[in-house]
Amino acid sequence: MDLKDLLAAKKETIIEKWFDVVLESYPADTSNFLKTKKNRFANPVGYALSSGLDALFDGLLQEADIETLSPTLDSIVRIRAVQGMPPSRAMVFLFLLKHVIRDVLEPEIRGGRLSDELAGELTGLESAIDAVALHSFDIYMNCREKIYELRAEESRRLTYRLLQKAKLVCEVQDEDPGTGSSNKDTIK
Repeated sequence: MDLKDLLAAKKETIIEKWFDVVLESYPADTSNFLKTKKNRFANPVGYALSSGLDALFDGLLQEADIETLSPTLDSIVRIRAVQGMPPSRAMVFLFLLKHVIRDVLEPEIRGGRLSDELAGELTGLESAIDAVALHSFDIYMNCREKIYELRAEESRRLTYRLLQKAKLVCEVQDEDPGTGSSNKDTIK
């Protein structure tokens, strides 16, 4: 039996434990809500996390490349980026998977039933998880950058509207030699 078969046989336990430890990164009330509500529409965040973790685990077992895993990662990381978690807390879910796998495989490891070949495969899987984590940091930073851009644009729009209401902005006609006239707003 290779590592993939061993992990596939223990998949349900691994996913359940992984989901539980990921939820521990949330406040207690939020964690309880995310854990108890299984409905996709009543609890879209819990559903996205649960289904995303399951799909991500399957992808890792199938040795899928980063591009294949990227949409699944995006759905999980985007949620955590929007929630305003710092990067270390937002990305910890991937590193927790390594601990969960080792915890579930503890009997095999302690009993010496994990051959050198399986131990090597486990190290390879952990390296793949690390690579996925690095890619997830990129996704997280892109999401946070977009959020900051949207906030800055909203702030500019709000400031402009306030200046208009205070009658500190007026329209000035400028002649553009190439296209004719165009309106330009200026501050008084």
